[in-house]
Amino acid sequence: MFQKLNRTTHIPNSKPILIWDGACGFCKFWVTRWKFATGDAVYYTTFQESAHNFPDIPLKEFKKASRFIDLDGFIYSGPDSAYKLYESIPSKDYPFHRWYIKYSAFRWLSDHAYNFIAKNRPMVFRWVKILFGSNPTNLKPYWLLYIFCILLFVFVLFQ
Repeated sequence: MFQKLNRTTHIPNSKPILIWDGACGFCKFWVTRWKFATGDAVYYTTFQESAHNFPDIPLKEFKKASRFIDLDGFIYSGPDSAYKLYESIPSKDYPFHRWYIKYSAFRWLSDHAYNFIAKNRPMVFRWVKILFGSNPTNLKPYWLLYIFCILLFVFVLFQ
């Protein structure tokens, strides 16, 4: 499981930073999606490029989870890094970060789901492409079609 870190003394200058694993296709897919949604409100960089700028964060922790570093130096880790990132999307109000802080069941579920995804990235990335398509800037709800086909199959089967 990834470690939750509190603060860094190496505070970003002008905008928050999301640090992610540049060798991960799953991560790249979602970072592309988030860049599309946040515009230039967040700086995105891989830990391979910038871990040396944060010597107070162990490299092994960058390898385990993404980190969102806010302008006050506070570090949001794992699923909360994504949830905090959603607050940077203009004209949207996503409740995920508030839920993560307020509800221990949501936090537990998020942390364990994140850990499962982190340990199975190639497989989960295949699922994401099957369910949403290969273009992160234009997600397709293929999963709706799959559910419809399954329901249709069950309906025909039991007629």
